Amino acid sequence: MGPRKARLVADLIRGKGSEEAVNILRFTQKAAAKIISKLLKSAIANATQKKSIDIDRLYVKQITVDQGPMMKRFMPRALGRATTIRKKTSHIQIVLDEK
Repeated sequence: MGPRKARLVADLIRGKGSEEAVNILRFTQKAAAKIISKLLKSAIANATQKKSIDIDRLYVKQITVDQGPMMKRFMPRALGRATTIRKKTSHIQIVLDEK
């Protein structure tokens, strides 16, 4: 998934509470919402491992979407030519914190 498409979804949950962010992602009609939802649920599960953190007070402190490596593929075209297809990837990072 390209970073430009993923940033549209990441902007929706930045600064929101963890439960509210999960609900927003559940009803968002973008392909990136499913990927970011899995990442957010994983971050919440990691936070539950620490005994000193109250899960009800978690919020999305920071979420960044950066461009990852690009896979280059070729597609045949007319007259023996070929055009490049760039399949973009993203690096997504979520930081949760307590209020």
